[in-house]
Amino acid sequence: MREKPNNYAFIDSQNLNLGIQKLGWKLDYKKFRIYLREKYDVKQAYMFIGFVALNQKLYDRLQEAGFILKFKPTILGTDGKIKGNVDTDLVLQALVDINQYNQAIIVSSDGDFYSLVSHLDRKGKLKAVISSDENNCSVLLKQTAKNKIQYMYDLRQKLEYIPYLK
Repeated sequence: MREKPNNYAFIDSQNLNLGIQKLGWKLDYKKFRIYLREKYDVKQAYMFIGFVALNQKLYDRLQEAGFILKFKPTILGTDGKIKGNVDTDLVLQALVDINQYNQAIIVSSDGDFYSLVSHLDRKGKLKAVISSDENNCSVLLKQTAKNKIQYMYDLRQKLEYIPYLK
């Protein structure tokens, strides 16, 4: 029997969250982690996220769902919004771990990842790029990922968070 691939996911959490919000629904992170494991054989799913102490319950739920959280200190942007720029951390982790996984799944719509996606693809290490939707995805990222890009708008039925009535 052939062993399943050992794939890793690298998730830009803010980009994912904002992209799904723009689509008008909420992501069920437990379902998303299961989806990554079943669809892409993801053994480790890194989630890069800005740290805000008030969000500890969220962080606990994400870890319980099976994500490995990589925190970045946050700063207050000029627009008054909290920012936790995680792009460099995500790229660094993907490259530091490159010999630990068979292929990578990059979860973001951000064009800043086009160099990483291009490098992983050239090395045979890119399994997929998952973007919230085509309209919010960087043209540069779409061009670089080519046929390996998947959009989440067609996953709503499978991955939407639906609060249960008590």
